[in-house]
Parts: sequence; structure tokens; C-alpha cells
Amino acid sequence: MRAVDIIIKKRDQGELTRDEIEFFINGFVSGDIADYQASAFAMAVLLNGMTPRETTDLTLAMAHSGQVLDLSDVVDLAVDKHSSGGVGDKTSLAVLPIVAAGGLPVGKMSGRGLGFSGGTLDKLESIPGYRVDLTTDEFKKQLKDKGIVLTGQSLDLAPADGKLYALRDVTGTVQSIPLIASSIMCKKLAAGAQAILLDVKTGLGAFMETLDEARRLAGLMVDIGNLAGREVVALLSDMNQPLGNAVGNSLEVIEAIESLKGGGPEDFREHCLHVSAHMLVLGKRARDLVEGRAMAEKSIADGSAFEKLCVLVQAQGGDVSYVEDTSKFPGAAYVESVESPQNGYLAQIQARSVGEAAVTLGAGRAKKSDAIDHAVGFIIHCKVGDKIEKGKPLFTIHANDETKLAEAREAVLAAHSFSADKIAPLPLFYN
Repeated sequence: MRAVDIIIKKRDQGELTRDEIEFFINGFVSGDIADYQASAFAMAVLLNGMTPRETTDLTLAMAHSGQVLDLSDVVDLAVDKHSSGGVGDKTSLAVLPIVAAGGLPVGKMSGRGLGFSGGTLDKLESIPGYRVDLTTDEFKKQLKDKGIVLTGQSLDLAPADGKLYALRDVTGTVQSIPLIASSIMCKKLAAGAQAILLDVKTGLGAFMETLDEARRLAGLMVDIGNLAGREVVALLSDMNQPLGNAVGNSLEVIEAIESLKGGGPEDFREHCLHVSAHMLVLGKRARDLVEGRAMAEKSIADGSAFEKLCVLVQAQGGDVSYVEDTSKFPGAAYVESVESPQNGYLAQIQARSVGEAAVTLGAGRAKKSDAIDHAVGFIIHCKVGDKIEKGKPLFTIHANDETKLAEAREAVLAAHSFSADKIAPLPLFYN
């Protein structure tokens, strides 16, 4: 076999065999197949898609390109969660401590930002000293001893995905449903999860802009999980506006901390409670969603969820004093409040535009090698359906560059649209 023949076959809308897929993935990991060939392969998949069988074969090939964890000697039931990404999506920072406080050990391997969508690892690294590079042995030991782990993907787990994940962000191939599904599920399978909660975002600030696309992605991932003998539940959640108020790395960490202390934005708190309830049911700690939600609410009220976050940060070398006193996070040089230009009701906040403006400020990456500025971003003060008064704060910009601040101001102001008529609030989840 030759890599170029496989690329041509997919370019010409052919269906690849399992052997061809395994040959390509193994060659990519070994270095026999170059980055530029893998980029061409990803673009061919984006343009022409894959059958469910091809996608499952791709997922399994990537999962088995390295070590596949067995966590049965560490926990009785390994439960994992994944969000398909969005703007202001800092849910893992709150959900993992909530479910761990409910007695469900949870170990998660997260990724960095992709395009306009922020990455959990980038957010965590705004806490000085926090390690996102735990080894497999460290991952298992911490899960056993502390009951909570949130780290980057181990180099010996699904290495094919780690390499392909980095290429997708800079080659315009992030939005491919087969590549998204295989990337998410191969990590979950390799990391030893026996039950998986998938939070699939849909809307203007998600990779799946339409509900139909999101349902297709969710269904594909559930099928992959079931074929691999895992229990999988997929939720469809709204991403037509930023989740919560904060967009930007340390700003989002602060908001997650505030939420674990009983504060934070209502939509973000409600989202986290709903996801946590599902995870507690999946992990057999709660009999149903009502009990799961009650457990989640109790962990916030009694402080045990916040304490679990402190345990997590300390276990991974982070400076816990930043969690205990969020004023220690370095601020941006320029903080500017932008007022509403008119009266009315907020009809839309174009979440993708907000995410792209955050990248402009330096909160995300335009190319693979870009450094992250943890201090910059936005606080979005209003939600779709809110009554707006002219001259009242609409959003606040945190920036370290005046030119970038001016560009971001225009972009985010344009992302807000208004209506004279009353507008219904957006749902948090879809059926």
C-alpha cells in the first residue's frame, strides 16, 4: 500500500477498507507518512465524508495506535465526559469536582483550543504550576488516591489522534463529523472509560451549527461506543450564545470557581448541574436524574465540590492559593466596558464571532505555534431575551494590546443584534 493511493481513493469518494485505514494511521504514527499527507487525508475526509463503518475503523485504529488503559484495578466503574467544544465552555472545571464530590471517581484527558473554541488545558494552565502532562502511571495513581484527574492526553494514549488533532486546527479540517467523532471516541476508548457522557454542542458557536448536524454527530459517537461495548449517553446543548459570561482562559477559570462556591451565571450553573446528574446516574451513584441533581446541588451547597477542585489543583502541582483567592490571577493591561448602543431586547449574540475575537486578543491560537495569553477575553453581560437599555454595559473587554482591543470591540459589538419586540430566551438543551 501507498499513502498517496489511499488519499486519492478518499479524494475520489471511495470507501476505504479497514486495512487501508490501519496502514495509514500506523504509518502516520511511525513517521513513515508525513504531516502534509495526513493533512491531505483529513481534507479528503472533510470534503467526502466517511461511512459509519469507516469511522468506527478509524476510531479503533487511532485508539489502538498506542496503549489502551484498563482502569478496572483502580475504580469500579470508569466514567468520562466530553464536550464537542464551544465558546465559554468551561464545564469540565466545575462538573468533575461536582461528580467527584458525589463519590464518583472521574479521570479526564482534555485537549487544547481548536479554532474559536477554547481548550480546557489552556484554561487550566492559567493556574501557576498546574501540570497537564501526567504520565499514565500518574493518571492511574491520582485517580485511585484522589478520585479526580484532569490532564492532557498522555503521549502513549491514541498518539495518532494527538498528531492529527494538532493538524486539524491549522488546516481547516476541524468541522469534519467523522474526524470529530473518531477523535473524541478514540481518546475515550483508549483512556479506559466504561461509561461516557457526551455533551454535543449545536448553534452559531459550535462546530455543529445545526441541530441535525449535532444529532448526526451524537448518534455516530453513541454507535461507536456501543460497538466497542461502552455505555454512552449524548446530550444536545445550545451554543448559539456563549455559555456563562466569561470567554477567555483565566476569566473562565474564575467563573467556574465562583460557580462551585454557589455563585456564577445561572445558565452555566444549570448546565453543570444537568450534566453532573447524568454522570452520577451513569456512574451508578444516583438512581435517577432527580437524585443525581440533588447530589450535585448538595456538593456545591456544602462546599465539597469546591474542596474537590482544590484537591485536583494541588495534586497536579497547581498553586491552590489562586483557587482560594481569584484576585491573584494576573489581570489584563486594558479593561474596557462597552455600552449598549440602543434600547430593546437582545436577539442574538453571534457566539462564533465572540470566540474569534477572543483569538484575536490572544486567548486562542491562529496557528499551531501561537502562545496563549491567559489574561485576555470578555465578560458578556447579557443573554438572548434580556431587556437592554441604551448606555448600560453590554460586555467588558480584557486586553493587553490597544490595537487588538479596538478590533475586538467592533467584532463583539457587531455580534450583538437587537429587537424592538420581546425575544424568548434560548433553551439550554434540546431533545
